[in-house]
Amino acid sequence: MSERIAVVLFNLGGPDGPADVRPFLQNLFSDPAIIRSPAPVRWFLSRLISMSRKKSAVANYAKMGGGSPLLPETRKQADALDAELARRGLEAKCFIAMRYWKPFAPETVAAVKAWGATRVVLLPLYPQFSTTTTASSLKSWADAGGLSAATVCCYPTAPKFIEAHARKILAAWEAADRPGNVRLLLSAHGLPEMIVKAGDPYQWQVEQTAAALRPLLPTDWEIEICYQSRVGRLVWIGPPTDECVTRAAADGKSILVCPIAFVSEHIETLVELDEDYRHVAEAAGAITYVRVPALGVDAGFIETLADLTVSALNDSDASVRSHCGGRICPAGWRDCPNRRPAARLDAA
Repeated sequence: MSERIAVVLFNLGGPDGPADVRPFLQNLFSDPAIIRSPAPVRWFLSRLISMSRKKSAVANYAKMGGGSPLLPETRKQADALDAELARRGLEAKCFIAMRYWKPFAPETVAAVKAWGATRVVLLPLYPQFSTTTTASSLKSWADAGGLSAATVCCYPTAPKFIEAHARKILAAWEAADRPGNVRLLLSAHGLPEMIVKAGDPYQWQVEQTAAALRPLLPTDWEIEICYQSRVGRLVWIGPPTDECVTRAAADGKSILVCPIAFVSEHIETLVELDEDYRHVAEAAGAITYVRVPALGVDAGFIETLADLTVSALNDSDASVRSHCGGRICPAGWRDCPNRRPAARLDAA
């Protein structure tokens, strides 16, 4: 019997329509990886936050047709990866497991088993590892009785991933007639500072992505990492993207904004970056505001996912692996799940 390889793509998910917005938000904020409080407190907070944010969230999703485009975008990536793996001679099929909306992990586990998978690769669509994204998604797979699998934890400096970002950035700059005096804002989703201080390596990995990208871009560009999508009263990692946009406008910079930790278009890119922060830039007198597209089905990104899949399948060590196999996070980042010997960040 030939191998039948199931590749499970993890993402956060989003509501299909207006009626799904509140339960989606409640699922999100009841996750103990997001709200690190006892269950009764977490239940209360999730209901409170979902009720208070429902109206504005429904209005924002209405701008995208009423629901999130994340699932259709992820399906396009799954189809592209299916084709790339077939081109490499593998009998493989991609399955999607969303964390906070359908298809949930139990549905995906059942589909993988029904398909008759003989091997499984768990492949998060979060390039930089966080307990709030990758770890939570992997836990949902295990809790649903998912088959044992080769698991990819992160790929923040995978060469083809970095090159794909560089191409997107330069193409957006070219399309805007190559403005001068550029400040490139690499915007990632924020995290509460307490999560990072507790040992989550996400911010460190975002910084490594930025460092790997720097040599592929014009030397006269200024590059700044920033963080978006703050919620609540906790102290979040920064600097905030909106403040960086305002400061860049005040400095007379041509602003390029790249979603460095998002690989698909969704509410944080199509509304927050495209509309909210564009309004901030215009109000501050920005001369140029260009938003770089997410990677989507960029050939280099799909090749990255295929490379990760093949490397995981060929790995004799069944433990969690980074894009280069070994652990890339310094020892102080205790939430890193990779227990292997250290590896070079720039390894293919």
